[in-house]
Amino acid sequence: MHSTNYSNTLIEIAEDCPAKAGEIPPIKHKKSVANLQYELLVNQPYQFTSDEVLFSVFATRKAIPEEDLEAQKTQFFSKGQACFRASPLTKRYGWGVHADKVGKIALLGAASDAYQALKADPSVQKKKAMRSKRV
Repeated sequence: MHSTNYSNTLIEIAEDCPAKAGEIPPIKHKKSVANLQYELLVNQPYQFTSDEVLFSVFATRKAIPEEDLEAQKTQFFSKGQACFRASPLTKRYGWGVHADKVGKIALLGAASDAYQALKADPSVQKKKAMRSKRV
């Protein structure tokens, strides 16, 4: 089973992220991946792992029935999945994602004191979110 979980890691916003502080993703016609991820994480820091959030968003978007969740989860993680380094929250909307020692994650706006403190902390691993444009 593949995993997207990190521990003691800060996923920093992408170098080409247009937002310099955390922005709430706008809702257009229906909720996007960014909206669903944001809603799960914004008021529940360190409650979920990356795997839990990514599968929950997948299941919501695909309207997977409750009785099929376990089988679908096994299938979903049977191949590699994009982690939060590829999330629109880290690439476009100015949110860093911090994974604590047990892999539970929280959103941190790039302009927040908490984000800046983790970015400066040498004991925390750093990973940059993926760029949106090629160099």
